[in-house]
Amino acid sequence: MDEFDVVVIGGGAAGLSAALVLSRARRTVLVVDSGAPRNAPASHMHGFLSRDGLPPADLLAAGRREVTGYGGRVVAGTVTDVTACGSDRFHLLLADGSRVSARRLLLATGLRDELPDIPGLADRWGRDVLHCPYCHGYEVRDQRLAVLGWIPGAVRYAQIVRQWSGDVAYVTAGEPLTAADRGQLVARNIEVVDDSVSRLLVDGDRLTGLLTDGGRTVPCDALFVPPRFRPHDALLGRLAAHTDQDGWVTTGPTGRTNIPGLWVAGNVTNPRAQVITAAGEGSAAAIDINADLVDDDVRQAVRETNHGLLA
Repeated sequence: MDEFDVVVIGGGAAGLSAALVLSRARRTVLVVDSGAPRNAPASHMHGFLSRDGLPPADLLAAGRREVTGYGGRVVAGTVTDVTACGSDRFHLLLADGSRVSARRLLLATGLRDELPDIPGLADRWGRDVLHCPYCHGYEVRDQRLAVLGWIPGAVRYAQIVRQWSGDVAYVTAGEPLTAADRGQLVARNIEVVDDSVSRLLVDGDRLTGLLTDGGRTVPCDALFVPPRFRPHDALLGRLAAHTDQDGWVTTGPTGRTNIPGLWVAGNVTNPRAQVITAAGEGSAAAIDINADLVDDDVRQAVRETNHGLLA
């Protein structure tokens, strides 16, 4: 069984950032990456200082090169099982049957976006069906935009989308509006469509509008859909990590969980983390992990010294 100081599960921005810091700290590091990043459908990422507009795949490729350049290992695969062995060791089983162990474990497995069941919507996800106005709003500025109000809190989301265009329609999609919500939408010239969406209207591989259940056409060039976020947290469940009332793992400020030796970073714990935020969380977790390993190294050195003196 191969042994590492740290195994990082997830090779996105959070996981690779952590692996880079730990590899530079001369730790033995393994990154296990499933190769299915959440932002794969997006052609470009935005809001990452000095990397604005870079394709997400290019960022990950550069990150893998940097990690391996400092001696870290990155392998394609998935972890199917993990067991905590005391307070200083984890045993992991990979899908290919291989086994590894780690003194510390970082989960950066991300999340999945749960979307409404509307024909054609998933096919256009990350193209002209969008979820993050800060990631994509500038690229569709001053165009005809629609917002799907299918979950609670979508009215506030629509008001944020309004920052990028004066032509915004809000489709209630079965979610009731309070009088205050409706008044605020109208006050900012956001058209309210009291209906649900039947399907998307596409012409020449370009979104042109929405067809409602009532037969109405809502013209739009881009549709913003606030998704429901579902963390990839099966391994956290196996380790019995504490979660909050909404099911998200709870951590300290650097991603440390209640399980000794276990940290998390990125979207698996913070659904609103953008790429740059996730990278920062990975870095912060890595620094804390290394400090924890140093404490462990000191304790071990003291034990060995005392044993030698007594021998």
